Amino acid sequence: MPIDNSIVHQIHKKPDGQPASLTLREQELANSEALEQLLAGLIETYNSKPNKAWGYFHEESGAYPFSGWLQQLIDEELDFVGFSKQATEHLKTLMEGSNLALGGHVLFIRYRQGMTAFLIIALLHHTEGVTVTEELEVAAARHLDLSALNMAARINLTEWKQNATSKQYISFIRGRSGKRVSDYFRDFIGCQEGADPEAETTTLLQAFQDYVGEADLPAEELKGKAKAMTSYVNSQSRQGEQVALEELSGVLDEENPRAFYDYIRHKDYGLAPEIPADKRTLNNFFKFYGKADGLSISFEAHLLGERVEYDEGEDALVIRHPPKGLVQQLRNRKR
Repeated sequence: MPIDNSIVHQIHKKPDGQPASLTLREQELANSEALEQLLAGLIETYNSKPNKAWGYFHEESGAYPFSGWLQQLIDEELDFVGFSKQATEHLKTLMEGSNLALGGHVLFIRYRQGMTAFLIIALLHHTEGVTVTEELEVAAARHLDLSALNMAARINLTEWKQNATSKQYISFIRGRSGKRVSDYFRDFIGCQEGADPEAETTTLLQAFQDYVGEADLPAEELKGKAKAMTSYVNSQSRQGEQVALEELSGVLDEENPRAFYDYIRHKDYGLAPEIPADKRTLNNFFKFYGKADGLSISFEAHLLGERVEYDEGEDALVIRHPPKGLVQQLRNRKR
């Protein structure tokens, strides 16, 4: 992934209501192997985050100036250092309005993946660890903690400029469990939510269920299509890519690659050609899971009626051909 521009600044702030301060870098970072490793690790961590939202810019205004500065950068009216400084100063101001906001290093990287240009912005923090030195001494080592990433956004610059109607060219990490801690970071980007990954995935799964239901497919063929869909969607999610419905249609049926895509268009499910997917919604759809009183059971949906049956009258679950490891444990317990 070629890196076009990168820089890092620092915001000093503790979650105690005190004013924040800045340390601004005056030059772009030089491209290096370490920087490339950082970008690769950052993207891998970012893509793995399940709690992302997708959206698009608010109209540029005093409250949401970021898109205007970004446009100036693209038009070469503002250089990358100047753009990043203005953005970081704006982020500091918004942080001061949140008692829970914690300072850190603000990383800006503009890079290309294939023919697509991206800008990723992340607030990074350090963690303390240990290392063994060349002298074989154990010493403290401070390093960036990408595993704790919870303030980051990625902008698909190519889609933003080429698709004026798109409402999903920005993705950002959303706070979990209704927490509003990260709202200031979303407002810093000036992003409003467009596509809802959970709702979009639910609609896609309903379309799939309707499609295979009308086709009245044999059990084995249905199982194969379900696995193909799960594999494709999870692969796209790992790469940070959206689900392309036409491409998914080809994965589901190589002999008639447009069948599922045309079905969705004809039935008008309201899905865009590309949608963000929610892995949890997908996996829950194809899996039954329950846990209570020390008992935990999960199995793939296609096994119901084959190796797993539920007797409603007896309120009992019958499992045929249980895993060999489990069987061996049960046998050992009887001895």
